Amino acid sequence: MSTDRKQPAVPPQTAPEQALVSRLQIDDSDSTGDIIDALFLGRFTLGEQPYSRSHTVDRVKKGSTLLPPGARVLREAKDDNSGSVLAEGDGWTVRVSRWNRGAEVTVTAITDELADQLLRQAVEDAEDEPEPQEDQVSMGFWYHSPMRGPRRTSRTISAGSWAEVRPNYTAPVATALDGLMGLRPDDISGRLLLLHGPPGTGKTSALRTLARSWSEWCQVDCVLDPEHLFNNIGYLMDIAIGADDTDPESGRWRLLLLEDCDELIRGEAKYAAGQALSRLLNLTDGLLGQGRNVLVGVTTNEDLERLHPAVVRPGRCLARIEVGSLTRDEAVSWLGTDEGVGREGATLAELYALRKGKPPAHVPGQERSGAGLYL
Repeated sequence: MSTDRKQPAVPPQTAPEQALVSRLQIDDSDSTGDIIDALFLGRFTLGEQPYSRSHTVDRVKKGSTLLPPGARVLREAKDDNSGSVLAEGDGWTVRVSRWNRGAEVTVTAITDELADQLLRQAVEDAEDEPEPQEDQVSMGFWYHSPMRGPRRTSRTISAGSWAEVRPNYTAPVATALDGLMGLRPDDISGRLLLLHGPPGTGKTSALRTLARSWSEWCQVDCVLDPEHLFNNIGYLMDIAIGADDTDPESGRWRLLLLEDCDELIRGEAKYAAGQALSRLLNLTDGLLGQGRNVLVGVTTNEDLERLHPAVVRPGRCLARIEVGSLTRDEAVSWLGTDEGVGREGATLAELYALRKGKPPAHVPGQERSGAGLYL
């Protein structure tokens, strides 16, 4: 005997924009730019223009409006350092947010093809390329925005040549850095670069010069929040794979700099940082790093003996350099006088302080201070 069972009726599916309760509350803490941001979301929220594309321009060329052809301006807000424009065309809307030299362009449209086309038209030839200077190099900076996720911006920073910077390091360190500065892609045998040593010895200065020495074949990016990077899979994937704007087939490499990562790579890191250390190592020589021309540079103030053995095992490190103080003879030669130089020598930060006539506060037997810009 068979029994026909009635299937339960499936309720009609509600469009997401109909299920969304929209409210806009405005008070005196809101700016005119906030109003533009809210108005811009309307057509996308209602589904009238369901496709969105965005692009960031780090240095906007003078005179560029960043608007597609035929745009009709609906709202415009400006102050001393920033501004927003809301404009529209047939089947599309665009918002331009500007700050200092940079800007973000976001387009919504009725089709994905139209959104792509309009964004290309808006940002075409809008990037201002400054004249290259020998003492400057472009460096990227990654950070995770709570509202917008992984973000990258670039800056041009000053960096001395290795010939100019070399006297800042004691002889064994300078010799080790000689090989690193002259490295080329064919010479890469490990993916992890480790600089360790006391504060103020010049680790950051060496990395700036390294970015200049490698500029022809390697883009250097500094991660501003490394403690967040390896605990957020989406952030890590965007940096390692999804947001790489270089062509792997071109042979151009990227160096990700993680500064002052003591907690991540010290001996107890596996317990203290969970899976963060494992993900770092996976990026250097595991599956995550396969097929990607990515190097990872780490600086730490920890002694080598306190680092996790997995970090310093043979074959993993491209270079492992302990950056220490200059000897007394080297420090006197650098400074041109022995005034203020102790028997144990001096760090680079201490020497710069002495050159400026500000002897660093240092008590024998205690850790040196005054790391300043020369970590």
